[in-house]
Amino acid sequence: MRIDKYLWAVRFFKSRNAASIACKKGYVQVDGQNVKPSREVYTSDKISIRKNQLTTELYVLDLPKSRVGAKLVPEYCKNITPEETKAQREAIIETQRLSRVKGAGRPSKKDRRELDDFFDEDA
Repeated sequence: MRIDKYLWAVRFFKSRNAASIACKKGYVQVDGQNVKPSREVYTSDKISIRKNQLTTELYVLDLPKSRVGAKLVPEYCKNITPEETKAQREAIIETQRLSRVKGAGRPSKKDRRELDDFFDEDA
């Protein structure tokens, strides 16, 4: 199976085209080497993917026949990303969540609940 098709099938990219572009830009490596989108993937390959400024590492367990559901992904690949990278990802998500400028745009569901609680206490 081609690497771009595999990454799309295990739901790492939303489209096969996005996976192909990532390969062409050098964001995907198999066993430490940059690969073209047409490179074949085999079981026991180690894939490194640079996405959103973080490197994720996958270990290929099996090859799916086509795109699989999210619940079935662990049968085909194992995420072997180091823990510090996972912690960095969570920190980035948290800072993006907190970086919303107050008053910019519509209030979120949480903001609306806080406003409702605030006004209900005064009544």
